[in-house]
Amino acid sequence: MENFHDLIVNRRSIRKYSEEEIPADKVKTIMEAALMAPTSKSSRPWQFVLVEDSAKLEALSKCKEGGAGPIAHCSLAIVVAADVEASDPWIEDAAIAATYIQLQAQDLGLGSCWIQIRGRYTSTDIESETYVQNILEMPDTILPVCIITLGYPDETKKPQNTEKLLWEKVHIGTWQER
Repeated sequence: MENFHDLIVNRRSIRKYSEEEIPADKVKTIMEAALMAPTSKSSRPWQFVLVEDSAKLEALSKCKEGGAGPIAHCSLAIVVAADVEASDPWIEDAAIAATYIQLQAQDLGLGSCWIQIRGRYTSTDIESETYVQNILEMPDTILPVCIITLGYPDETKKPQNTEKLLWEKVHIGTWQER
């Protein structure tokens, strides 16, 4: 991308991926971005589990009742989690890192999709966090926030339409009813 604005205009959630593998150097670049994400008081509570195994990806795709299907067909899934004992704003810290992952992936020509885990349930009413923890053998204090799917896009989406931005959501100085 030429600039950050172009990057965010063109970043869209991709749910269909080709079977092409992501080269190790691109995965390393993505993880470097995640590890440079800012955190409250430099606490760095985030943890990342990278999953490429097709059986595990299939199992993870059942982590919530709907919307997790892309996990089964991506080249790489990154479970973004956080140590709940390391920082009070662990959710926010993990969310920032997840966003960095998605933006770096876009810059490298990869597609991505945020799959929400925290606060969701499987079709059998198990908390999604617990379900993912069990599959990946994660400790109880490390809670998954989301799973970012990554791969080469097998679908094309139009860029964001900047003419449809909701400027009425922007308030200057004080709240203004519109």
